[in-house]
Amino acid sequence: MSVTLVLGGARSGKSAYAENLAKQTNQRVVYVATAQVRDDAIAQRISLHQQSRPSEWSTIESPLELGSTLENHAHELTTVLVDCLTMWITNMLCEKDTEALVNKQLELFFKALEGVRGDVIFVSNEVGMGIIPMGELTRDFVDIAGRLHQDIAALADSVILVVAGLPLTLK
Repeated sequence: MSVTLVLGGARSGKSAYAENLAKQTNQRVVYVATAQVRDDAIAQRISLHQQSRPSEWSTIESPLELGSTLENHAHELTTVLVDCLTMWITNMLCEKDTEALVNKQLELFFKALEGVRGDVIFVSNEVGMGIIPMGELTRDFVDIAGRLHQDIAALADSVILVVAGLPLTLK
């Protein structure tokens, strides 16, 4: 089992990099899509991602319950590619009773991550390199994402930062 975290800014090439990593494993790939169509721009991005994926990959849509998705699909000889964690956080923050939901889902996520038997590649937007958000919702988003990235990075076998399509190995 190996865990890889691929971070980068918007349009940095992180998803393409992660997809190439998944292809190189020569294993069955389960692509876990966390995005929900909320507007035309997201619909277009989802469409581009769908077109770029190999047809033999399985796709699972998991906008909220990422922990149970990992439990159900992260098996030996399988690579699970989760794209992306920051969309997952966004989905949770758009629900009712946000704090309880986030706490519960993060707990279930880390419990599942401890028990995965396959390879997992996480893609996420690095959000800690910009200005400090003024609004409560955006501060919550940055705080949750930052803590999540740190916790996954501590557990991960490798952490890659992608900038302008170029990978920088952090761990």
